[in-house]
Order: sequence, then structure tokens, then C-alpha cells
Amino acid sequence: MRDEEIQMLVDASDRLVAGVPMDFRRYLAQGIDWDEKTLCVKGPKGTGKTTLILQHVKEAFGAGSGKAVYFALDHIWFAEHRAIDAIEHFHSHGYTHLFIDEVHHEPDWARLIKTAADFYPGLHVAYSGSSILKLSAGQADLSRRQTVYALKGMSFREFLAYEGVAGFPPVALEDLLKDHRRIAMEICAKTKVLPLFGRYLREGYYPFHKEAAGHFAEKLVEVVNAVLQVDLPAVEGVTPPTVRKAQKMLMVLARSCPQQPNMSELYRELETERNMGLKLLGALERAELFAAIDQGPGKLKHLSRPAKIFLGDTNLMNALVASPNPGAVRETFFANQLRAAGHEVQSPAQGDFTVDGRWTFEIGGAGKKFGQIKDVPDSHVVNDGVELGYGNKIPLWLFGFLY
Repeated sequence: MRDEEIQMLVDASDRLVAGVPMDFRRYLAQGIDWDEKTLCVKGPKGTGKTTLILQHVKEAFGAGSGKAVYFALDHIWFAEHRAIDAIEHFHSHGYTHLFIDEVHHEPDWARLIKTAADFYPGLHVAYSGSSILKLSAGQADLSRRQTVYALKGMSFREFLAYEGVAGFPPVALEDLLKDHRRIAMEICAKTKVLPLFGRYLREGYYPFHKEAAGHFAEKLVEVVNAVLQVDLPAVEGVTPPTVRKAQKMLMVLARSCPQQPNMSELYRELETERNMGLKLLGALERAELFAAIDQGPGKLKHLSRPAKIFLGDTNLMNALVASPNPGAVRETFFANQLRAAGHEVQSPAQGDFTVDGRWTFEIGGAGKKFGQIKDVPDSHVVNDGVELGYGNKIPLWLFGFLY
């Protein structure tokens, strides 16, 4: 391949790297070992994977380094050229790090990454894509060759930094439980958290809310539709009527989550049989449009009989439901933030949640008390609508500082 043929990719990379803003970095930026031979950054659409990668290239190499290049496989250049030819060219011209985005646009993308990992000594490949379903479906053959990093949506802590309100370090859960009042007082001394928390619940989980300019809910629904109408058929091979059932399933869950679902009734309402229902539920969960929680620590979760079903995050709730139930929003936020921070969340016999098999939490409004969990060891009440807690009563918003 002649140098001038690939110059379009090099120029595009240099423009993007030079132009990416560096004032806000996602939490995962410090958690990735970028020196690994092969790595994947995956996560739901709109969580900032591309920006994360470009920021690293800018910080570690800069534009025009001749050592690192970023390119996306949906670029028009690939209409007439093969991805493997680009890899071959960059490797033979001394590039040591390739950052490949929108990798799922390559029909046999897993084979492409496998080839890059096995046959190009000294070449480091980091890749990503906007289809979490396609990336998840193709990673079995790559499990021994790569490390996968999962990027979640923004925490409330990140949202405050992203909005330029204030920067705070993350808080470990155990430290939060022991010292929540002091931590909350320090945060509240710098900003009024409750109005900002309400905004975060509506539109703060996805960084693209800034670009949406008042149309965030519509843009988020477009993201959901892309998952259901494009990614789902491509990965699961389902037909348009089945896609419509998946859309209906998501809306049924959105109106009733969180719930202890009667799966047989759900399948009857969708006019689908059990196996197809489980297939759709599994796909929706992998896409992080909803989450299923089991009944206790050490138990294997089965989508056939989950203890509770939640939408993936509170922004989805507000986009899909006109007036979501406040209690449902509170529980969804709590489960989402704890799981994103790497904690195991279950649904116990008493209380709303058990975390890491150790702590029990009851979630409620400002007046919520210990009545339902008064005899449960290591139990805590989590109150919405309050700035500060005391004792074992903790403000809900503070659980948005875990990552």
C-alpha cells in the first residue's frame, strides 16, 4: 500500500487526537494498563469510550507521533480498503500502538483482532465499539489473548466534575458507611447537591447529555432503538417481529421496574415462548438496558427466576416513562451505582438490598426509618431528599461517589 493511500487515516487520527478535550477524564482512565498487548474497552453506547481512548493517545503519544494511530472501522476509507491492510501498513512503518474503534463494523472483527495479536510482534492493539452486544458476542475466542475493561456510565461524583461544579475523590463503600456524615458535610460545603442530584437522575449518567441541548431523552431513546433494531438482529439473528417483542418487553419492564417478576405472565403478555423470552432478556441485560438481581449471596443468578428486575439506570427510566415512581428511581440508582463500583448486590428477605453478602440497606424517602430492618445486623437506611445523615442513616446521593 502506498503511503498516500493511508494518509487519510493518519490525518483523521491527528485531528481527533489534537482536538480531544482533556479537562475531564472518566474514572476508568487510571485503571487501564495501556501497555497490554491486546485490550478491549467496552460499555453501553454513549458512555465515552472513544473520548477515553483519544485522551490516552494524546497524553501518551500526542498527534503525529508516528508510533500511535487511532482509526474507526466505520470510516469511509474502509469502503475500498481492508482493515488488515491498514494494520499491516502501520506495523511495517514502525507504529507500535493501534487504537481501533467501531471494530464491530468489520464482519469478522474477532478474527481481525486475533490476527493482530498473534502475527504482529511488538504491536499493541486497543479496540472498542459502540455495540456492546456485538463485542460481547465475539470475545470468547479472544479470552486468553486480551484484557477487557468495562466502562460504565458516569457516577454522580463524575457528573459534578463534568459539569464544572467541583471535583471530589471517589469514596470506598466501607469508608462511606463509617464516616458518611463528615464526607457529606465536606461535599455540601462546596455545592448544593440535591438539585444537582435530581438533574443527574434525569440526564447525568451519559456524557452526551451536553451535546443533546435539551433533547437528551429523545437522543437516549435513539440509542435504545439502535440496540434493539440494529445490534439485536445482528447478534441474535432475530426477525423484525421479535425485535418488536423486545421493544415491548423493555417498555413493560420500564413501567413496572423494580419488581419481582412473574416470568410466565411476562411471556404471555409478549406472546412469546419461554426460550425466546429468556433469549431477549439475556440480550437486554448484556446491553445493560436492564439488570436482574438474585436472591442472595453465593446463589447463581438465573434469568428464568430473578428476584428483582431493574432498568439499567435512572436516565433510561426518565426517558422511557413519563413519570417514573420515585421509589423505583431510588432503588434503580442505588443498585446501578453499587454494581458499577464492582459490588455484588442481592435482594434479601428483609430490606431492599444486601451488598457483598455483608450489609443490608433499606431505601426510602426523607422520613424512612428502620422498622423493616431493625433486627438485621449491619443494616442501614438510605434516605433520599436529605443532605446529611446520622448514625446508620445515610443520604442516597452519597452512594454516587463510589467510583
